[in-house]
Amino acid sequence: MIRDFASTRLFVRAALSEGAAFDLDAKQANYLVNVLRLGAGEGVLVFNGADGEWRAALAASGRKAWRLVAAEQTRPQPQAPDLHYLFAPLKHARLDYMVEKAVEMGAGRLRPVITRHTQVKRVNRDRMQANAIEAAEQCGILSLPAIDEPVALTDVLAGWPTAEGTRRLIFCDEGAENTEPVAVLSALPRSPLAVLVGPEGGFAEDERAALRAAPFVTAISLGPRILRADTAAVAALAIVQAVLGDWRNRPAAPD
Repeated sequence: MIRDFASTRLFVRAALSEGAAFDLDAKQANYLVNVLRLGAGEGVLVFNGADGEWRAALAASGRKAWRLVAAEQTRPQPQAPDLHYLFAPLKHARLDYMVEKAVEMGAGRLRPVITRHTQVKRVNRDRMQANAIEAAEQCGILSLPAIDEPVALTDVLAGWPTAEGTRRLIFCDEGAENTEPVAVLSALPRSPLAVLVGPEGGFAEDERAALRAAPFVTAISLGPRILRADTAAVAALAIVQAVLGDWRNRPAAPD
């Protein structure tokens, strides 16, 4: 099925099925009617993260009120990505960028981790979700990532064997001895994956030692240059997806 990248896409919180009608909130109605200048009967694509993508028609539902009516499903709901992204929180603008890019790169769960040198100890999960939704709307993504509360790195490592099972944690380590990340990743057996990128100041030595000692952790290098944390997110997720993730063995889209 060929994706429609020309039509406007909108995330909605209503259940979607043929004939389902649901009211738009004021912000969505203003965007469609006053910004995009759409009128009654014109179509948009909608998704809710559970019921696939649907083509829906705009309809008036009262004075200055609008609704959408779902007509046909354009894409079924795919299986949600199983790639976790663990990161030290950043300041607002750079965190916004990082969330958008992690969603675009196929992260299915965003997990803020507090380390010794983390500059921001709290995150606005509503803002993170808004950025995830915007990325999904713009890029044709149908599954939204889960967004966790921040957790200390020590607690993450202590609970990993019980909570994560066979999931392997790919640790992006600027001090990694092996500087060939493709070779390191290619040698790993297939298993669920998570990627960890640290704060701007890097990991403390005891944190790095704890990560290197954990049997479920694999350290990789991200090259000879020190990357900013938001850049490292894109680099790390790209190489993991290319070697072990959903960039491999992807079926060709039908004509």
